Amino acid sequence: MGLTEKQNYLMCLAGEQPEWIPFMRMEPGVKGPTAMASPSFLMRAMDPNGDHKDIFGVEYITSAEAAGGMIPKTWDFILDDITKWHDVIKAPDLTGIDWEQMAKKDLERFKPDRENCAVTYGAGGTGFFQHLMAFMGFTEGLCALYEEPEECEALLDYICDFYEEVVKNTIDLYKPDILSLTDDTAAWNNPFVSLDMMRQFFEPRYLRLAKYAHERNLPVTLHNCGKCEIFMEDMVENIGVRGWNPAQNCNDLAAIKKKFGNRLVLTGCINSSQTFEKPGITEDEIREIVWDVANKYAPGGGFAFQVFFIIPDPTDQFVQWKKATVNKVMEEVSKEFYKK
Repeated sequence: MGLTEKQNYLMCLAGEQPEWIPFMRMEPGVKGPTAMASPSFLMRAMDPNGDHKDIFGVEYITSAEAAGGMIPKTWDFILDDITKWHDVIKAPDLTGIDWEQMAKKDLERFKPDRENCAVTYGAGGTGFFQHLMAFMGFTEGLCALYEEPEECEALLDYICDFYEEVVKNTIDLYKPDILSLTDDTAAWNNPFVSLDMMRQFFEPRYLRLAKYAHERNLPVTLHNCGKCEIFMEDMVENIGVRGWNPAQNCNDLAAIKKKFGNRLVLTGCINSSQTFEKPGITEDEIREIVWDVANKYAPGGGFAFQVFFIIPDPTDQFVQWKKATVNKVMEEVSKEFYKK
């Protein structure tokens, strides 16, 4: 018998050259090599059909123009003075939660295909940096990091205490194959914080959660958008990250590939808006783009396909054709690349 999608992807995360390029499919209902399974109550207030609040009371908004993407409401932030966070930020009370029953219900609902999909456990919510910015907005949040570092660290520890308690009580119930950290600490052109600030405020909290993976010999993956290359050496060497998505090409991906080889799986490496969203693109052009990305980043392992489409009108027939064609071509190249 050949490898399953799960085995092939875990081989890639382990630093080996897989039999084919893992393909992280983004189409609804289409299975890929991973499946999420983590405590549902962390997202209990997230209603995808309208405006909603997270577990800390931050209201999120979305729009059709953002293809359903959610951001904190950009006015009326819940915290305007970091020194008052003790009075405002309240984590959910975990007293009396039946963790086993919750995990049982979640797994019945998620129905992860454990034979073919690597179960990924999400730890830390949207991320410590993102939580702080969601509470205060970027202006006040970034100023707080400079002006009141002790208060910021106290708040971040409070949030981390909460998430660590959740992980400690549930990770063995969900029996994941991967632990995933999430935090968007960079814009397209620059990171939001310096490397020193990353090391002071955020790395210690990432490590507190990542240790639960290391203790169980589980690989750790990181979601971090934007130009965050300045952080990647620390993420690999200090936090133990083995996979990074979406690895956007505003970063020097060639240098990162050269530095880490197959120790870090670069997932993505394609900017849809610069490539596939070109008007009138043909299937041959799509195939050329996909092969070019594979040739740059897949040799020896350490690469997985993924592409995000942020398109205002997903009902457009040409858009639908492009999405289907990109997925078809990636599937073809995924299976053919290492056979060459």
